[in-house]
Amino acid sequence: MNYHLYQMPMIQNRQPIQYTTLVDPYVVETLRMIIGQSVVIETVRGNLQGIIADVMPDHVVVRSYDSDTIFYVRIQQIVHVMPT
Repeated sequence: MNYHLYQMPMIQNRQPIQYTTLVDPYVVETLRMIIGQSVVIETVRGNLQGIIADVMPDHVVVRSYDSDTIFYVRIQQIVHVMPT
């Protein structure tokens, strides 16, 4: 598996804080192609159903069907994704 390092840009007038995370570019790109679609995401803690609202290098944003509840799921915790 090919991972890339992603670092957050430095904020002006503050101490430099560097966040480093592993990025799986194939999973990120695949998730970006299905933004706005309904999915079932299986994580190491269970299943989550909803609509993919956004994808970042380290997490995916999922909006639930029945309410406007927003979930932020770390990509490293995803086992698989199934569009519905």
